[in-house]
Amino acid sequence: MPLIGKNRLEAFSDGVIAIIITIMVLELKVPHGDTIETLKPLVPAFLSYVLSFVYVGIYWNNHHHMLHTATRVTGGVLWANLNLLFWLSLFPFVTGWMGENHFGMVPSAFYGGVLLAAAVAYWILQQAIIRAQGEDSHLKAAIGSDWKGKLSPVLYAGGIAASFIMPWIAQALYVAVALMWLVPDRRIERSLDRTEDR
Repeated sequence: MPLIGKNRLEAFSDGVIAIIITIMVLELKVPHGDTIETLKPLVPAFLSYVLSFVYVGIYWNNHHHMLHTATRVTGGVLWANLNLLFWLSLFPFVTGWMGENHFGMVPSAFYGGVLLAAAVAYWILQQAIIRAQGEDSHLKAAIGSDWKGKLSPVLYAGGIAASFIMPWIAQALYVAVALMWLVPDRRIERSLDRTEDR
């Protein structure tokens, strides 16, 4: 018998993610003035916000699909989910810091560190769900080799290192990972469709 319904877990997670997005947008300061010129200093903060919004959207989308495969929600799944939400909750801080400091070295490295930690936390949650499902795990069958999941942390680590040499390379790597995950990933949907057809 599940400890908690997956619908409740998903609703809680959705609420936290909505708050994260709200906090991020509130970090964008209203300019003092009514000309286009007053918007120029806000461009780095806005670009930082757009990148983080895309990342949070990707996590929300994939989290929804992953929980759709869950047949049991155990204590391990609950804690793994909270671990993921913890790292996602740091997005507003690192987003604001990086934007306010025009993608400087240390803020860019910290941003990459949070991206890397969130990716690891997502993997931990994924493994916890697979363990809870057992040998016939729909999620395990769906993710397959998971090349995007394995490549992303490598690119984040490269971005962290590049932050101290050429921060623009770090930003390019962070954007590249986001673009890679923006491409619709229908592995879970296809796996569930095949299961329902049987």
